[in-house]
Amino acid sequence: MSDIEQKIKDIEDEIQKTQYNKATSHHIGKLKAKIARLKEEQIKRNSSGTKGQGFYVKKSGDATAVLVGFPSVGKSTLLNELTNAESKVGAYQFTTLDIIPGIMEYNNAQIQIFDVPGIITGASGGKGRGKEILAVARDADLIIVVLDVLNPQHLNVILKEIHDIGVRPNQTKPDVRVKKTGKGGVKVSSTIPLSNLDEVTIRSVLNEYGIHNASVLFREDITIDQFIDVLDGNKSYVPMIILVNKTDLVDENYLNEIKKTIPDFIPISADKKQNMDYLRETIFNQLGLIRIYLKPQGKQADMEDPLIIKSGTTVIEACGKLHREFVKNFRHAKIWGDSVKFPGQKVGPDHVLQDEDVLRVILKK
Repeated sequence: MSDIEQKIKDIEDEIQKTQYNKATSHHIGKLKAKIARLKEEQIKRNSSGTKGQGFYVKKSGDATAVLVGFPSVGKSTLLNELTNAESKVGAYQFTTLDIIPGIMEYNNAQIQIFDVPGIITGASGGKGRGKEILAVARDADLIIVVLDVLNPQHLNVILKEIHDIGVRPNQTKPDVRVKKTGKGGVKVSSTIPLSNLDEVTIRSVLNEYGIHNASVLFREDITIDQFIDVLDGNKSYVPMIILVNKTDLVDENYLNEIKKTIPDFIPISADKKQNMDYLRETIFNQLGLIRIYLKPQGKQADMEDPLIIKSGTTVIEACGKLHREFVKNFRHAKIWGDSVKFPGQKVGPDHVLQDEDVLRVILKK
């Protein structure tokens, strides 16, 4: 065990022994902040020893998803079924030694899916090239966890490893603003009541990060751990879905038992091609992709080849995906679809588009 690992273990033991209450919350907050900083130091140390060994991943398509799971859970078979990739398939550990990309085409979208080497316990600490594997997950638009139906308990290990590399699956970035100031101490304000944090705890955690003068504004009720994530400032918030593979090997009663501990998973069999259509639809929806049909002036809308963009995209952001001249010379746009009150409504650059809107951009002459 390294010196950092020993320090982390000692602090975790102290947290376990400390009874949590209002009087001790600031002390626990300080200890958790120390652990967070030690883990960041551990990741940096391990990174320095593996230069030149990282995976190079060239992104393409409209969005990126990554398959994460233990060795031999069927990720390669699944990738081959979903995409045009030809990933080596074998019933033994560590078949995939490099990242294999493939493109899944669905609803006119091109979704890049990566098959990465199987994760192992201790991956976030650098074991088995795990840190580089998880770094790919950190940069993806969607994490797809693949479990073997006979080993669903592996989920706990995977979630811990993902958490320790700085990924917060299915969470949004906390709505908290920390602005450092030159003097005046720490000033805390909140637009909502805080049930998990008091001012003493907030100051204690800030002190651990060397922040003694700051303005802190909470627009959301968050935990100590989430506040530490805000201060770290390097966490990745990525949607995630959980698949249980090889379900053709078990009966309904067995699956119902799994649901008691993992209530929200998609049962599949990549080998038998079971539930693949539903999985493709779920991936598309979880990525938040929408289709926009373009209508050139004086012509019919092109309903065959839509522009694929993220949900929440504005008209001017969509113009940026088309051509920079569309942004530079933008005058207004006309929309037919669910995002407007009537067909052909004139809108400005900040109008938010919805799925299957028809868009016509009018440029300055």
